[in-house]
Amino acid sequence: MTMELRPPNTINTCWSSMPTSCSMKCLKEHKRQQSPRILVPRAAKNLEKSGHGLQKSSNKNLAHILRTEAAILRVERKADSRKYTRLWPKAVLEALDDAIKAKRWQSALKIFDLLRKQHWYEPKGQTYTKLLVMLGKCRQPNQASLLFEIMLSEGLQPTIDVYTALLSAYGFSGLIDKAFQIIEDIKSFSECKLDVHTYSVLINCCFKYRRFDRVEHILQEMSYLGIQCSTVTYNTIIDGYGKAQLCTCLPDVFTFNSVVGTYGNCGQIEKMEKWFDEFQHMGVNPDIITFNILIQSYGKAGMYEKMSLVMEFMEKRFVSPTIVTFNIVINVFRRVKNIDQMEEFFLKMKHQGLKPNSITYCTLISAYSEAGLMHKVDSIMRQVENTDVILDTPFFNSAITAYGRAGNVDKMRELFSEMRKRRCLPDNITFSTMIEVYNALNMVEAAQELESKMISATPRSGIS
Repeated sequence: MTMELRPPNTINTCWSSMPTSCSMKCLKEHKRQQSPRILVPRAAKNLEKSGHGLQKSSNKNLAHILRTEAAILRVERKADSRKYTRLWPKAVLEALDDAIKAKRWQSALKIFDLLRKQHWYEPKGQTYTKLLVMLGKCRQPNQASLLFEIMLSEGLQPTIDVYTALLSAYGFSGLIDKAFQIIEDIKSFSECKLDVHTYSVLINCCFKYRRFDRVEHILQEMSYLGIQCSTVTYNTIIDGYGKAQLCTCLPDVFTFNSVVGTYGNCGQIEKMEKWFDEFQHMGVNPDIITFNILIQSYGKAGMYEKMSLVMEFMEKRFVSPTIVTFNIVINVFRRVKNIDQMEEFFLKMKHQGLKPNSITYCTLISAYSEAGLMHKVDSIMRQVENTDVILDTPFFNSAITAYGRAGNVDKMRELFSEMRKRRCLPDNITFSTMIEVYNALNMVEAAQELESKMISATPRSGIS
């Protein structure tokens, strides 16, 4: 008889009965050999006590297993009847928790159905998350999907943990396209923010089923959303490509960039350089993205000489730096407050015919503001007015922060109005920066008015 989860719109949202098999391991008792008491009386006594303790511990563990099994079965049998609606909460919840830990998904779903019948039952997202994670580990994507529907029918709003659990259920079952669809669903709900854990799980799924082409897409999307890779993400990428090489996969330039970038971002420069040489020996040549990764990694590690050597190497190879390359270098010198070097590369970029973008100007404004050079911030703002650069919210946030730090409230308000004219929506950073400035200047009414605007501008979720 197969186990099946029915959708929430059915009259009886319960799972069909299924006898649960319970496997028990036989424990063999071994006779202890006693040492002569005359020779080593204390050793024999300790050995006897130790052996007795070990047997007692084993019996205790076995007794716990038996009690757990019995509790699960006892509660599971009640799930087949409709009359048990006033069971003791602790018994039901502990049986459900034990079934989940043991990955007995059939039993867990039946007990959960019994839980939902109780008069004291209240839907909780944490319970659904635990069940979805278990179903993912048990490779039961269809059951996970139906459980998610039941959750929605109970009026619960999915959290990022719920979505991640559902994504893993699809991904680790080989349904990679459905896992990616979950990402798109998350984006459609403003109250649910994608995080590095969700993407790390998706990357792991792609490696498991050798979908290396999708990993590139994930990393690009994370970069666009400003989500930084964690140590777990990097380890997943390294492990994934390591196993791929064991399987004699032919590396490509994307694999090259991913592995080199992973070690570079982790600050493991020696390993980054080692793999840079290894991939070239395999016949894979670096591209502009590879060089940008090297420059950024050396800059982050404070190895500015090597950063310059990479740029010289690019010139010898006739690889032209892009706007991204110069933005990386400019930001490296901004972080260490080296204004002269930053300006040198900004001018070099313009001399090479490259047009600064919003990111370039944003970096320059932040650098000048941090150095207290407000006259240079004014100069950048005039340059921007005379260009056709498409300005975005991060640019305005940088400018508002700069003028707010300088106490120029009028200019700050002017930029806030300019955002609306250019159809740039202010975000939480915009509001919080301005409110902080108002409060610092004791402009309480202005701060309260802006807080009201922030609340009214906050988008509502479409989830019912």
